[in-house]
Amino acid sequence: MPDPIFTPDPPEDFDEFWAAVNAEVTAAPLDYHRSLTNDFGLEGFVVETFRFRGVHGEELYGWLAYPEGARRLPAFVWVPPYGRESLLPNRYGTREGFCSLSLNFFGHGAFHQEKYTPSRGYFAQGVDDPETWVFRGMIQNALMAVRVLQAQVEADEDRIGAMGMSQGAGLSIALGAHSPIVKAVCADMPFLGGRHYILSRNAYRYPLKELLDFADTIPMGLDRVKYTLSYFDSINQATRCHVPTHVTLGLKDPACRPESVEGVFEALATSRKVLRRYDVGHDWFPDMVENNRQWLLENLK
Repeated sequence: MPDPIFTPDPPEDFDEFWAAVNAEVTAAPLDYHRSLTNDFGLEGFVVETFRFRGVHGEELYGWLAYPEGARRLPAFVWVPPYGRESLLPNRYGTREGFCSLSLNFFGHGAFHQEKYTPSRGYFAQGVDDPETWVFRGMIQNALMAVRVLQAQVEADEDRIGAMGMSQGAGLSIALGAHSPIVKAVCADMPFLGGRHYILSRNAYRYPLKELLDFADTIPMGLDRVKYTLSYFDSINQATRCHVPTHVTLGLKDPACRPESVEGVFEALATSRKVLRRYDVGHDWFPDMVENNRQWLLENLK
């Protein structure tokens, strides 16, 4: 029998909450500008920077990578892991024969680099209420980025996926759950699966510890944080993800534990899903490049 701590338990108004989130995205104007120059030296790709308006009018930045002369290629949004830095258009953020796009969630430049420190963390920002938690807006702007990608001539509007690791993997599952544009997902070591387990154990690692540090500062803090996370828990999100989804876990992963990732995988609403296990910790693994590419090729048709 599955461990109940890793089984779905979305709140009663889960679908109403996300319908409202999506309605704001749909109502937001699509406003973007591309550089029309090659702004990064990456063999085999043109990499343009771009800026776009987020759901609430904020100015955000990112990059678009595509083979020269590309038209209507399969494409994916490359969602960043936790932190304020931008993902670079490297071998993980691009794939042969694909157009890809990534964004910075915090208004920094397309290639902004910044090492994580707890003082620059954002896990606890607005977490006392699901309507104000920072991840609500982040998911909305990831959904906007999907719309931006769909509008590009290099991308086939009917063959768009979402891909990421850790935070990026969890948010990619959310994109698969809530975006009608996203047709396939690759989620490497997805975060935030099983909030009761995550917040009930002795968390000593940042950035997760940001949540517990904050919970200690408000009345009923842990209960309020868990309530907010119930709307974003990757296990609950997976129950609404009906698109083909490829998941990986690290057997030695201290951040996104194998049992929590298995809970996410089991909860996926799609029958077309694969789980790969790697004997590694919480890190990129070279096999992800070709495995994820093949998954998208097979499922973006």
